[in-house]
Amino acid sequence: MAAPLSVEVEFGGGAELLFDGVKKHQVTLPGQEEPWDIRSLLVWIKKNLLKERPELFIQGDSVRPGILVLINDADWELLGELDYQLQDQDSVLFISTLHGG
Repeated sequence: MAAPLSVEVEFGGGAELLFDGVKKHQVTLPGQEEPWDIRSLLVWIKKNLLKERPELFIQGDSVRPGILVLINDADWELLGELDYQLQDQDSVLFISTLHGG
């Protein structure tokens, strides 16, 4: 069984507005059978942090196109995207690049 993880989750570029305007969240993910990955983190975020308009953040089992994801300041595309296995003290940053005009 995977042990609980302490992870910093941050939202920027307007994405924080979907989370009551709170940019930084220090979260403890509970222990579970499978290791935590970004896919399971997104499900947890949707259930526990997301306050409104989930369609602006989640599309299918991933983030919407236009949301940049950085894991420990590195582009998630270099780390396996949804399959990246989270480590204790990881920092995950979601930045919206979509802006109204």
